[in-house]
Amino acid sequence: MVDPLQRFISENDLFSPDSHILLAVSGGIDSVVMTDLFYRAGYHFGIAHCNFQLRDKESQDDEQFVRDLAAKLKVPFFVKKFDTSGLAAQEGISIQMAARKLRYEWFEETRSDHHFDFIATAHHLDDQIETFFINLIRGTGIQGLHGIMPKKGRIIRPMLFTSRKEIETYAFSHPISWREDRSNSETKYLRNKIRIEILPLMKSINPDFLNGITGAIHQIRNIEAIWKDEVNRTRQKIIHETGHEIRIDIPKLARLKPLQPLAWELLSPYGFNETVIHDLLSSLQKESGKVFFSKTYRLIKNRDELILEPLGISVSDSPSGHSRYAGPEQQYLIDYGDFITETPLSLRFSIKTIDQKFEIPLTPSIASLNLSRLSFPLILRRWQTGDTFYPFGMNKKKKLSDFFIDHKFSLPDKENCWLLCSGKQIVWVIGYRIDHRFRITSRTEKILQVELIT
Repeated sequence: MVDPLQRFISENDLFSPDSHILLAVSGGIDSVVMTDLFYRAGYHFGIAHCNFQLRDKESQDDEQFVRDLAAKLKVPFFVKKFDTSGLAAQEGISIQMAARKLRYEWFEETRSDHHFDFIATAHHLDDQIETFFINLIRGTGIQGLHGIMPKKGRIIRPMLFTSRKEIETYAFSHPISWREDRSNSETKYLRNKIRIEILPLMKSINPDFLNGITGAIHQIRNIEAIWKDEVNRTRQKIIHETGHEIRIDIPKLARLKPLQPLAWELLSPYGFNETVIHDLLSSLQKESGKVFFSKTYRLIKNRDELILEPLGISVSDSPSGHSRYAGPEQQYLIDYGDFITETPLSLRFSIKTIDQKFEIPLTPSIASLNLSRLSFPLILRRWQTGDTFYPFGMNKKKKLSDFFIDHKFSLPDKENCWLLCSGKQIVWVIGYRIDHRFRITSRTEKILQVELIT
């Protein structure tokens, strides 16, 4: 089996001959055979063993067995005892989920601390087929049907070239001992039930079942690769990212076929589940302003686009310096003589004297205000319901909410809108429009120029 192992490693580019591999060894037949093959192949490796402390003396005996194996082979040995039951109770998850979380976190920590290149687990073809059926029974997309991948990040599965039967044959024909885990024979676990009851039935129907389903899994992987290419092309066409904000073109999204699976691929990475995505798609042709939430993002339907924003962005995280989702009670005072502010957004202040050379900047990021009309300290605050101002060029009052509607502000635009005020009067809707009452006139001598720095 050494030659097939080396061939599989080479064909799947798992690692190079000079790599150092951390083997995950439980003491069972699969991981012990993997260790023996690595030793005979002359690879550089160490052994890591997890003691989950779930089977009392048996767990201690497993640890000692693996410790002795490492000593016999004269390779580095690492062991960790876990309070698996405690973590499962604390997080409300199954023992199996807790054990998985603990072992992979510790494997990566050990790999990194001791300068190993990869972590090798002893998953084989039967494990791959069991995983396929587990995902099929529970319900899954195409990703759940591609089986266990030979390489994923720093995790490699070099034994996926062989079956459990071939592993047993090898073990019985070589001077190899191993530990039996009696929990492997308990059919209360779904994986064990599939291995003990379902797969033997399949093999009785078709003796070549193992090869047939393995071939089907490889075909699914090929189809998945084609599908991922299509998803990536679609993502580039309809999703546009600006800093932390992500915008999706609704007309282009609505024309996608098949819509439901493509929408799932595009939105599930942001934490949206199937139910929320279904509700979202049903609302594409309805009114704007509807908001959908995942645990990490919110999605706002705004006219012809969907706006995605991560929840809980702080001032320092936001690319413009804006503090998102802040309440209307936040206020910041700006005294005469303050030349720059950094919180909650960056503003630069300068006082200028009007002369023949002076020209009013026409960019919306700069406000030129009549200094004599201003009362200090100026106030920087969020907009509030009922706010009114006199938009530049108008001699009558307008509700700020109507101004937002006229200028097609999205919900995030409104939330990120800051006002510069003199007393109770709005001086500047920052980045958009000054108040007509604070404009420069022919009698203005000095101006306060305020620049929004993005």
